[in-house]
Amino acid sequence: MPRIRLDLSYDGTMFCGWQLQKTDPSVQGALETALETLTGTMTRVIGSGRTDSGVHALNQTAHFDSDASIPPEKYSLALNSILPPGVRIYRSLAVGEDFHARFSARKRTYRYYIKPGPKTSPFCESRVYRIRRYPDILQLNTLASALIGTHDFTTFTAAGDASDSRVRKIVAASFFPKGGLLVFQISGNAFLWRMVRSIVGTLLDLEQKGEEPQMLEKIISARDRNFAGPTAPAQGLYLYKVYYNEPYSD
Repeated sequence: MPRIRLDLSYDGTMFCGWQLQKTDPSVQGALETALETLTGTMTRVIGSGRTDSGVHALNQTAHFDSDASIPPEKYSLALNSILPPGVRIYRSLAVGEDFHARFSARKRTYRYYIKPGPKTSPFCESRVYRIRRYPDILQLNTLASALIGTHDFTTFTAAGDASDSRVRKIVAASFFPKGGLLVFQISGNAFLWRMVRSIVGTLLDLEQKGEEPQMLEKIISARDRNFAGPTAPAQGLYLYKVYYNEPYSD
């Protein structure tokens, strides 16, 4: 059965997250409902990873198998005509059966957008995290350097995380200014449930207290959620990019 890859983006405000739920609207559920309407067959859609309730995606990747007589490149246009306005597919194409949106991914990048300062726009409230102060970017990056490497990130996951292992490899983590916002970008092989949001909240808390990277190292080593700072809200987090090896890399 032919395998179709979807590259899409979505506004997470109206969804309980990526994963299908019994009652609440999810991105996966919206895609599967649209596919059933289009093809007449219930089709399972597999994403590169889950995003939490309220979390957005600039570039999410998914796949499904279907023998419907629709050219692979036409799925994007056809599904966009059915999907709710908060989800848009910008590319659909045929891939080999060896491609798996989740297990073939070699790296994922998230961005967290912060609006510092007293002024804000009502159009940003559900899409960025607003804080009233201007943090020290140099200090934040000094702290974030302790994240690089392979660590057990139990400290930064929620109690309900069902991962068999909580060891993850982080290859990059830094803050930078962009268009009046403060952006935290982090890349790794995979992420735990609420891990990025917990890291952001902890880094902001440590920076405000004037702590050094050694403190973050101790927090990571503790492998105890009680040692982490507050969890940053969902609306500032975006799945920015999912990376694959050849022949499926962009």
